[in-house]
Amino acid sequence: MNTFLQYNPTKLYFGRGQMDQLSTEIKKESNVLVVYGGGSIKKNGVYDTVMEQLYSVGAEVHELSGVEPNPRLSTVRKGVEICKSEGIDFLLAVGGGSVIDCTKAIAIGAKYDGDVWELITQKAPIEDALPIGTVLTLAATGSEMNAVSVITNWETNDKLGWGSVHVYPTFSILDPENTFSVPEDQTVYGIVDSMSHALEHYFHRTENTPMIDGFIESLLRTAIETGPKLVSDLQSYEHRETMMYISTTAFNGTLMNGTDGGDWATHRIEHAISAIYDIPHGGGLAILFPNWLEHVLEEDPSRVKQLAVNVLGVDATGKNDEEVAREGARALRDFWNSIGAPSTLADYDIDDSEFDSIVEKTFIKPGVGTYKELDRESVMDILERSK
Repeated sequence: MNTFLQYNPTKLYFGRGQMDQLSTEIKKESNVLVVYGGGSIKKNGVYDTVMEQLYSVGAEVHELSGVEPNPRLSTVRKGVEICKSEGIDFLLAVGGGSVIDCTKAIAIGAKYDGDVWELITQKAPIEDALPIGTVLTLAATGSEMNAVSVITNWETNDKLGWGSVHVYPTFSILDPENTFSVPEDQTVYGIVDSMSHALEHYFHRTENTPMIDGFIESLLRTAIETGPKLVSDLQSYEHRETMMYISTTAFNGTLMNGTDGGDWATHRIEHAISAIYDIPHGGGLAILFPNWLEHVLEEDPSRVKQLAVNVLGVDATGKNDEEVAREGARALRDFWNSIGAPSTLADYDIDDSEFDSIVEKTFIKPGVGTYKELDRESVMDILERSK
C-alpha cells in the first residue's frame, strides 16, 4: 500500500429533500450563471425549484442552456463570455456529468485572459477558477465530487480529459428523485460509466491493498445487483439512490487511496472514438472494457481472474487462471449487454476506416495505461476486437 493524501472539499447533500439546501449555499445577491443541457430540467420541475431557491436569496440569474452530451469547447467559450461580460461570481451546474464538466471549464476560462483551450491542453497553468455548485440530475460520471472534466474540440476532433484542484464543486446536491426522468438508455450508460470508473481503479499494480480492493469489489457487486432492478423500474427511489451513491463514490478519490491510481487506458481510447463519432461515453466503454480485459489477460491473467471470481461469480474449479479470466471478461460483457448496453462498434455503425486516426488521438498525450502500458499495436488490437 502506498502513502497517500486524501483531499476532497466538496460538501455533499445526499437524499430526498436536499434541494432546500441550495438557498443556504448561495450567498445573498450573488450573480449566478446557471448551466444546463437540453431542457429536461424544465419538464421535470428541477428548473423551477432551482430558480425559486436562487431568487429567494436575491440572486441575479443568467442562463446558459444547450450543453451537449459530449460538452463542446464552443459552448464553454459562450459561458466564459457570459461570465466576463456579466460579472458572474458563481456557477451552478444543473444536470449530469456533461453539464458539470462544461461548467468546470467555464470556471477556469472566466479567470483567464487567454483562450480556455490553452488551459485544457496544458499550454498554460490553471491558477484560479470561479466557484461552482452542482445539482445532479444524472448519475454517471462522478463529476459532482471530483476535480476532473472532459471537453471536446470539434474544430480539431479532440476530446481531452483534464483536472485541477480549483474546480472541485464547493457543494453538490444529490436528490435521487431528480433522476427519475432519465430515460432507460441514459440510465444504462450511467451504470456502465460508474462501473468502469471502479474497474479502472481496480486495475492497479500496488501490493497489499485488501481493503480498497474489497471496497471496489463490493461496489461492483452492488451495481450488478441493483442495475437490472433499476432498468426494470426507472421510478424506484431505492434503486436510483443506490446507483447515485455508487456513481459518486466510484470517482471521488476514495477508490484510489493507497494505490497507484489504476489504469485509465479504456477512457483514453473511448475519448478518441467519441471525438470522431460523438457516441455516448458509457456505450463506448461497454464495448471497449471487456476487450481491454481480454487483451491484458493474455500477458497477466491474475487480476482479471480475481475480478472474475470475487465480483462476476465465475467458478474457478478445474480451470487455469487464463480460462477463469476469459470467462470473467465474457461475464462482464454479458452483464452489460443484458441491461441494454452495446457490445460492438458496429452497433454505432462504426467500421475500421478511422482506426488509424483513433489510435493517434489516443496518444495525443503520452502514457496510455499503467496496469499494462499500451503501445499503438495494443490499441489497434483492442479496436479490432471491438468491431
